[in-house]
This record gives sequence, structure tokens and C-alpha cells, in this order.
Amino acid sequence: MRLLATLLLLLLLRSAEPRRGPRSGAAERGAGGRVRGRGRAGVMRRQTQECKEYMEAGEKYLDCQDRQLTNVMQDWPKDIHHLLLARNKIQVLRDNMFSQFTQLKSLDLQQNDISMVENRAFSGLSQLTTLLLQHNGLKTAGEEVLLPLRRLTYLRLYDNPWSCRCSLDSLVRTLQVPSNRNLGNYGKCAEPLSLRGQKLRKLSVESLCEGNNQVDTSPGGGVGGGQIPPPIKVKPEATSTCHTYMFPKPLLDCSNKDLNNIPSDLPADLVKMDLSRNTIKHLRPKQFLLSKDLKLLNLSSNSLHRIDTAAFAGLLYLRELDLSNNSLHYFQYGVLEDLYFLRKLSLENNPWICDYNIHYLIYWLKHHPGVFYTGLICSEPREFRGWRVEEYVKTYNGECPKDRQIGGVDTGQGGPGGTDNEAVGETVEGQDEPQHLKENKPKKFEIIRLR
Repeated sequence: MRLLATLLLLLLLRSAEPRRGPRSGAAERGAGGRVRGRGRAGVMRRQTQECKEYMEAGEKYLDCQDRQLTNVMQDWPKDIHHLLLARNKIQVLRDNMFSQFTQLKSLDLQQNDISMVENRAFSGLSQLTTLLLQHNGLKTAGEEVLLPLRRLTYLRLYDNPWSCRCSLDSLVRTLQVPSNRNLGNYGKCAEPLSLRGQKLRKLSVESLCEGNNQVDTSPGGGVGGGQIPPPIKVKPEATSTCHTYMFPKPLLDCSNKDLNNIPSDLPADLVKMDLSRNTIKHLRPKQFLLSKDLKLLNLSSNSLHRIDTAAFAGLLYLRELDLSNNSLHYFQYGVLEDLYFLRKLSLENNPWICDYNIHYLIYWLKHHPGVFYTGLICSEPREFRGWRVEEYVKTYNGECPKDRQIGGVDTGQGGPGGTDNEAVGETVEGQDEPQHLKENKPKKFEIIRLR
């Protein structure tokens, strides 16, 4: 029996070995396959991580900003609605460069190195409504560039060194068509010297092809040969200083630009404006008057110490206002009266002075209970430092009724013509007094004696 059992065991072991071998090999190949699979997945992840794909309000965005890109990748999704390519290294827009993105609604190419746009660069983009080309190196372009863009509504061309000569004639004429009121706003001539600083939309088209504009007549020749005239405007212009983004919402980003004034020429179609981390000290009347659609205004981390009445005039739809980290002591009367629909007011880290001037702010907040606010803490005077401003105002307003109440208790009899304490103060010893005052006099001394 033992011999038979041994033979059966040997047979079973031999029959199991060939099965185990292939399984082991398959396992190794499977493991190797999984390793290779992970490697491919890693490569795919790295490729997709170059651009961020996301959905918002049912539309697909591809964010490829700040990627050092010089071209458009062929493996990008074709069904995107918004392509963000700001702050890359693209130099030339070639024919049919974006033709595969037939559903594209907005194309952001600002802050690249674009110096040339071929005539068919935007072929296939029949759904495009927004094209951002500001902050590049464009000198010339023709109307042919815009012909495929039948639905184009917003075109930004400013902060490009436009050469306002005859080759720009057809583009300028297109921009100046009355129905194209949002195409090419704020774009200006950089040369020739005689037209420098003039807006493309207001330029006399006939002046483009004048003979003296075809050759630079400045001393020394060339664009930089002559002495550059001093700028006329003192205030910085938003279009050349700040960055404009149209999607997902129109935003003007002027943060950390070393501004000491509100920029001029603020675009009228903004929803958000970020002016934080500058050195702005004073808000003057009606500086935001044209930004009537603004819903969020960030003025935090400036040096604000004064806001004039009517500084926020025109901001009827403003919902959020950030004034934190400034040098505000109080608000002048009427400063907040234009903010009908404000819902959030950030006031942290301001040296609020708790005296009579602070009462307007509390009065306004009391009559606008829908406004959520933060940061109202007394900084001065010393006896109120660290108090909530609301508590200080309650204490201030509570003194008068408290005095009147004590006066009533003391006298026990208060006539409509004034308190008995006032009568005592006016009484001079030795003078004849009315009979009713003489009768009440002992009661007054009695009350004072009990106290």
C-alpha cells in the first residue's frame, strides 16, 4: 500500500509540473504586461496633465496656459468649446492650425510671442465668438484672417505693435464697421511716429496709405531712431497694464502691477475686477462708472485710506467688495449708497477708528441686513481697541437714554417742559421761586440724600 501511494504521489507531481510552468510563465508575462500597461497609462497621464480638461455650465474647457507650448497638439480633444493658450511661446499661427476644433467658442492666445497670422489660420472655427490676441507682437494683418469667423463678437488686439500703414487698411476698415462694436477695442498704432497712440477703431483710414506714413521719417531712421515723445496720459491704461480673460467670466486681472491709481479705459463688459496687491491710496468719484456689469471688485492689500462719495457710482450690480488689508479709518457719508445689491463686504485688517465718523458704516449695514460683512474691529482709541465696532456704537448710543432714565427716577415728577434737575440747576438761593417749585424742593433734597 505504501508503495502504491508513493507511485501515485510521484505521478501526480509530474503531471502538475508542466501545468505549473506555463502558469508561472503566464503570470510573469501578465505581470510584465501589467507593468507595461502602467507605463503606458503613466505616459498618457503625463500627456493629459500638460493641459487641464474640465466642464463648466455644460461646456468643455481645455486649459493649456503656461505650458511653454509652441504649437497645437493633434491629440487634444476635438469637442472642446473653450481653448486657453495664454502665456505660451507660440510665434506663428499657421493655416488650418485650429481647424479640428469645430465646436470652439472661445480661443485665448494672449501673452504669447505671435508676430504673424496666416490668412487661413482660423479656418473651420465657424462657431467662434471670442478671440483674444492681446499682448503679442503683431504688426499687421488683413481682413482675410477674420473671414472664417462668422460669429465673432469679441476681438482683443491691444498691446500689439501695430504698424499703421497701407497693409493694415482692410483690417482697420473691418474693425470700424458700426456693427463690429466689440472688435479691436483699445488697439493702437505703434508706428509710424505721426500716428503713434491713435486707436485703430478711430483712425482715419485714408491716413494709412499716405506717402509720408510709408517711410519712417524720424531722425536716425527706424522705429527707435528718434526721440520718443512723452506719453500724454498719466494714469496707466487697463488694456496695456492688466490681463483680460473672457471665459468662464469676463475678468480684468490687475493684481500686483504696482499701480497707484485706478487704470483708465476700463472695459465695459467686465464681471470681475482684481486690483489687489497694488499701492492705490485714493478712490475718486466715478472711476468705475463704465463697468456697469461688475459683480466682484477686489481692492484688498492696497494702501487705501480715502474713498470719496460716488467712488462706486455705476456699480449697481456689484455683489462682492473686498477692501481688506488697507488703511481705512471710516467711510465718508454716502460712500456705500450706490451699492444696491451688495451681498458681501470684506473689511478685515483696517485700522478702524471708533468715533462718531464710524457711525455711518454701522447705520448703512443696519439698513442692509442682507450684506454679510467681516472685519469691523476698533483699532483706536485705546480704550476701545479690540472691540467690535457694532458694540462700540451701541455703547455710544446707549448713554443718552440711560441718563434720561436716571433723571426720571431721581425726580419722580417730570413735567413736559423739562426735568426737575434742570429746574434745580437754574434755581438761585435767595430768589423768589414759584410756589409749586418751593413745594417740590424738599422732595428733591430728600431724594438726593437717599442716594
